Amino acid sequence: MGSGFSKMKKQARAMQEQYSKMRDDMKNKRVTGVSGNGLVTIVLDGEGKMVDIKIKPECVDPNDIEGLQDLIRAAFEHASSQLNDEKGGEMSDLMGSLPFSL
Repeated sequence: MGSGFSKMKKQARAMQEQYSKMRDDMKNKRVTGVSGNGLVTIVLDGEGKMVDIKIKPECVDPNDIEGLQDLIRAAFEHASSQLNDEKGGEMSDLMGSLPFSL
């Protein structure tokens, strides 16, 4: 268990620190999903929790509640997709920094 093991331990510790920093960064991240040309806007945090929703009055039609629901769902899916893309990129960067293959 010479210097090779010590080096691997040091690399594992560095990777653990990178992962921890990435998780903290993701907690503070905000992504915005939009639908209906800006009629509905949803903001999610890095954990996927909704932190804000804006609905423009002109899209609120009491006779078309389903349309409003569709706009909300589309904005949420847009934001979720962006968040997943960002998480995937962060994870790719972290895995690319591994000194060995798994």
